[in-house]
Amino acid sequence: MKIKSIRTVQLNLPETAPLATPSTVQYKTARRPSWVEDGPVANPMTRYPRYAAYRPSWRPLWHDFGCVVEAEDGTWGFAPANHGRAVASVIDDFLGVRLTGENCLATEKCYDMMVRMGAPHGATGLHAYAVSAIDLALWDLKGKILQRPVYELLGGPAHDELFCYSTGGDTDWYMELGFQATKLPCPYGPADGRDGLEKNVELIASTREMVGPKVELMLDCWMAFDVEYAVRLAEELRPYKLKWMEEMLRSEDFDAHAALRQRVPWQTLATGEHWYTTVPFHHAASRHLVDIFQPDIQWVGGLTALTKICAIAEAAGISVIPHGGGNTPYGQHACYAMAAIPWTECFVATAPGVPPEEAVRLPGMAAPKDGRMVPSDGPGFGVEITEDMLSPFQY
Repeated sequence: MKIKSIRTVQLNLPETAPLATPSTVQYKTARRPSWVEDGPVANPMTRYPRYAAYRPSWRPLWHDFGCVVEAEDGTWGFAPANHGRAVASVIDDFLGVRLTGENCLATEKCYDMMVRMGAPHGATGLHAYAVSAIDLALWDLKGKILQRPVYELLGGPAHDELFCYSTGGDTDWYMELGFQATKLPCPYGPADGRDGLEKNVELIASTREMVGPKVELMLDCWMAFDVEYAVRLAEELRPYKLKWMEEMLRSEDFDAHAALRQRVPWQTLATGEHWYTTVPFHHAASRHLVDIFQPDIQWVGGLTALTKICAIAEAAGISVIPHGGGNTPYGQHACYAMAAIPWTECFVATAPGVPPEEAVRLPGMAAPKDGRMVPSDGPGFGVEITEDMLSPFQY
């Protein structure tokens, strides 16, 4: 069966609080505003006071949207996409029209074609976001045609259930929810000087005291550091036994990653959410620059790319823990099926008092309970979206 069309769409769900900016007035059970309502969170722009206080202040205002791949018999697959008109134009004007007419079950061929078509302008970045959306929609379509959940198409479950860790700044709430591992956003970076360094250490120290010795604790640094600052902070945090420190350096600086690996050989290092295609993962694995790969399934090139990255990682003795893997059904199915993936990340943006099952999510998507989760077993990714929820994407 062939691909009839590939198009971008607007997903119109019942009105509720946006996931990224939850408002306490929209949740009667909220006890206080969510940590995402305020800053600071260290990031590449922290050195500029105009944008240092709040990370979203400098990021693009492009709207999220969806991608639909339709087969000749009318069956269609859906996947979300990011970065609005910039990525939608790559799907509608370029990749989509060139994949129309291909076998809709040929996910490997379609992925290879899309990556190769990015060669003239670069297959990474915004192009990879477009590839991801189409690839995931194709896998959803494949599951619906074959009437099987995607995790079965990958070989079946590799785990009895998903072990989930929380990410966010409301640690007391996450402990109440039953998470046994949690990751903090790092508030300060090099521009904040010694005072900022000390405040970072104080945060980790107080959090370790709160959660106790048996809860795993991690730190997300979101590309905010240089090597010198990363080494200094890692040394200061040794007593608190972090399971890993994440994305301390700019993603493209592989020499810096090599230097950091050499200078802090005792610290588990994780990165990769801002790496695109399989190439940087192969390079990092060949030099063992990090211990944990963190590709984002909606950014790196979709499920096809993620399965290749898992193979690279296993061969090199590296773990894969996808960025935001528990926040979409697409990541959930991948984590459930791939033996290289031991943990699943759940970014928690809703306010304390609002349980995960009440957070905004795609219809049919599973939510963590007591730090565990099992994905939907519906066809495809189990997303329960109907045609009447879709409209043309206005960008």
